[in-house]
Amino acid sequence: MPGPSIETPGIDKAATGIPGLDAITLGGLPRGRVTLIEGGPGAGKTVLALQTLVNATTRFAEPAIFVAFEESSERIIANTASFGWNLQARCRESLFFLDARPAPGLVQSGGFDLGGLLAALAAKTKQMGARRIVFDALDMVLARFERRQDARQETYRLHEWLLTQEFTAILTAKASPRSDGPMVEMLEFLQFMVDCSIVLANDVVDGTARRSIRISKYRGSLFKENTTPLSIRQHGIDVANVQPLESSPVMAPLERLSSGVVRLDTMLAGGYYRGAGVLLTGSPGTAKTTLAGAFAQAACVRGEATLFISFDSPADEVVRNLASVGIELVSHLTSGVLRLEAARVISSSAEIHLLRIREIAAEHGARCVVIDPLSALTKAGSHTAVDVVERLIHWAKTEGITLLCTSLLDGRQPDVEATPLQISTMADTWIHLSYMIQAGERNRALSIIKSRGSSHSNQVRELLLDDDGITLADVYTSSGEVVMGAMRWERERAERLARAERDAAAARQRLQLEAEALELEGRLQALRHELDAKRASLAGLIEATRQVASEGREGEAELRRIRWGDGRDDAHELRHG
Repeated sequence: MPGPSIETPGIDKAATGIPGLDAITLGGLPRGRVTLIEGGPGAGKTVLALQTLVNATTRFAEPAIFVAFEESSERIIANTASFGWNLQARCRESLFFLDARPAPGLVQSGGFDLGGLLAALAAKTKQMGARRIVFDALDMVLARFERRQDARQETYRLHEWLLTQEFTAILTAKASPRSDGPMVEMLEFLQFMVDCSIVLANDVVDGTARRSIRISKYRGSLFKENTTPLSIRQHGIDVANVQPLESSPVMAPLERLSSGVVRLDTMLAGGYYRGAGVLLTGSPGTAKTTLAGAFAQAACVRGEATLFISFDSPADEVVRNLASVGIELVSHLTSGVLRLEAARVISSSAEIHLLRIREIAAEHGARCVVIDPLSALTKAGSHTAVDVVERLIHWAKTEGITLLCTSLLDGRQPDVEATPLQISTMADTWIHLSYMIQAGERNRALSIIKSRGSSHSNQVRELLLDDDGITLADVYTSSGEVVMGAMRWERERAERLARAERDAAAARQRLQLEAEALELEGRLQALRHELDAKRASLAGLIEATRQVASEGREGEAELRRIRWGDGRDDAHELRHG
C-alpha cells in the first residue's frame, strides 16, 4: 500500500512520515524520482534518509533498501538503536541493508563501475518488492573514479536505473565549506540531475549548535524556500513545522479567563481572552512568577489541564515560593490537572526546548501553558530564540492554547519597556511590572500596556503581596505626584485625619447654626405674638371709636327731640339733618 501523497499538477509525492519535512515539501519527496540530501559532518543526512525508510516500512507498507557506502550496516544499526526503530526486526522483514563499502586495503585495477551492484539490487528489488531506496554517502563511490567523465557516466547510469525501477530514491553526499576541486563539481552535477535537492546544515549560532534544513530545488512542485530548524531527538529527526496562520470563518473566542487576581480581571474588562498570548514583563523581583502562578492556579480551579514550565527554579522551589503568597499548587499537582516542569536553558538549544514544550503540552492535553521566564531562551542563542518564540506563539494560537509568558526587560535598555526577544508586539495582552523607590522603600507597580480587542484600565496600581495573596491598591496621586507604600499610607492617613477634622468642624458649625436658627425662630414667634396683640388692640380701638361716634349721634338726636318738644318731623329732621 503506497504512502499518502499530495497531488500537485504533474507530480506525485511520497510522504516521509516526518511532519515538518512533509510540510516544507508540501507533501513529501517526489515519488518515483531521485532526491539528493547533502550536508556537512553531523548534519543528520544518514539519520534523515534512514528514518524515511523506517516510516515507509512501518506506516506505508513500502519495502525499502538501504545501500551503505561508508559505514557497515551493523554500525548503522548500532548507531540508531537509541531511536527505538528496532532495525534488527525490520531487516528480516521489509528493510534490507546492503554493505557496498570497498574492502579495507583493496587495490583497484582497471575500470570501476556500478553495473554489478545495480544488477544485485535489481534482483533483491524483485524479490522483496522494494519501492524506496537510499544510497548513503554516494560521494565515497564517486571519489573512486579517476576520471571525472567516468564518474558522471556512472552517475547517469545510476539515475536512469532508479527511474526505470520507479524507485522513490534518496542519495546522500557530504558537502563542506572546505570542499573543493572535483567533488564540488560532482555535487553541483548531482544537484542539476536530481529532481529534489535538500541541504542540511549544522552551524554554531551565538555559541549554540543549530541544525537546519533547506529545500534548494524541487522540480514540478512548489515548496517552502526558507531555512527551517531541524533537531535530532530520542525518536529521530524533528523538523519544525512552521505553518502560516490560516484565516478561519470561525470567530476568535470571546470567552474570558480569570487572571487569578480579581481586581486585575476588572482592569482587563473581565480577564484574558481564551487562546490569547499574554506577556508579563518586568525586572527581577517584580512578582512576574507570582502573577503567572495565580493564573495557573485559577486555570486549575476551573479544571483545565495546565502546564507550567520554569526555566528559573526547580519545581519544588516554585511550589514553595508561590505558597508563601497564598497560591497553593500541591493539590492540583496531586490531582494531575497541573504539570510543573523545570528545565535548565543551557542544557539544550531553544529548538529542543520548543519541541519538548509541545510534546509535554500534547501529552498533558494542556489548555493553558505558562512559561517562566521565556526570556531565558536567549541563553540558548538570541537569534535562534527569537525564531523559536515566534513559532511558540503561532503553535499556541493554532492549538487554541492560552499562553502566558514572563520576560525580563532588555538589559541593554533598562529604562525602555522592551523585551530581548522582541515578543511584545506579538503578545495580545501586555502587562508591565515595575519598581518605584521612594523614601527608602521599593514598591511594586502594575500597569496594562495593551490588551487587543478589549477595553482596559490605563491606571497604575500598586501590587501588594502577603500571606493571603495578591492585592492591587490604588496609588496616591496629588499634584502629579504618585506615591506608594508607607508614603501612600502616611498621605492617606493624613488625608483621613484632615477629613475627620473637617467633618468635626462642619458638625460644630452645623450645631451652632441650628442653635442660632432656633433662637431666631423663638424671637420670631414672640414678635408674631406681639404683632397679633397690637393688631387686636388696634381693631378694638377702631370698633370702640365707631361705637362712640354712633352713640353720640343717636344721643344728640334724642336730646334735640326732648328739648324742642316738637313732633316727629322735627325730630326726624334733626336726626337726618
